[in-house]
Amino acid sequence: MGVNLNFLILEKLGYKSILILFVIVLTAVLSSLLFAKLFKLNSKFALLIGIGNGICGSSAIAATEQIIGAKKEEVGLSIAIVNFLGTIGIFILPFLGSLFLQLTDINSGILIGSTLQAVGQVVAAGFSVSNLSGETATIVKMVRILMLTPLVFVLMFIFLKKNNNDAEKKNSKKAGIPLFIIGFVLFSLIPTFSLLPKEYINIISQISHYTLIIAMAGIGLRITFGSILKDGRAALLVGSLIFLLQIILSSSLIILFLK
Repeated sequence: MGVNLNFLILEKLGYKSILILFVIVLTAVLSSLLFAKLFKLNSKFALLIGIGNGICGSSAIAATEQIIGAKKEEVGLSIAIVNFLGTIGIFILPFLGSLFLQLTDINSGILIGSTLQAVGQVVAAGFSVSNLSGETATIVKMVRILMLTPLVFVLMFIFLKKNNNDAEKKNSKKAGIPLFIIGFVLFSLIPTFSLLPKEYINIISQISHYTLIIAMAGIGLRITFGSILKDGRAALLVGSLIFLLQIILSSSLIILFLK
């Protein structure tokens, strides 16, 4: 997944838009922990939903679930919920931005790119408004995805420190930096600094796409109906509230600072 991150795309957005994205992502992640307490949901489970909603859906969940240490069933349910909400958002957000709030095509694109979960969902919703809205939404979404890297390091600092403390108490080996994080960072340098020809980067990106599909299918095989009945309703409620909060916050900030 790291090969899909090109940090040079930050140049295409103004500082106001980047700050708005930062606030939205931070709110999505932190609010998940608050809602977890309110609705008595496992905090790690809720955190996955918040990360999926806040950054880039399934990919963000897959990139952080090992660090957080969530159960495989929780990972699968998080992915299902986030994608379900994003699918609904494809139809709601174009109407909300262009018709109800009467935003410009650019600001409609910012609203869509800052709230929808998956890249495909952003593209579908953005270009249903206009080409300009679609292009803007895609760029905004790419910048949002870039925030996955600092989030990964923050989570590593929090959870690896906790894991190390637990290991010391048990007199066992300290937890180190997971190898996939090292690979994630190294591969993100390839497109940013053009270390390989574009054709090779595209090939690696395609490999990433299909291996992610296989990984998601494997996670899905671990989901049981019992877990859905037990945690599914509360998790869907938490995910819906996070998504609604993102939409309200994004709309408000766009109207206040960009309109």
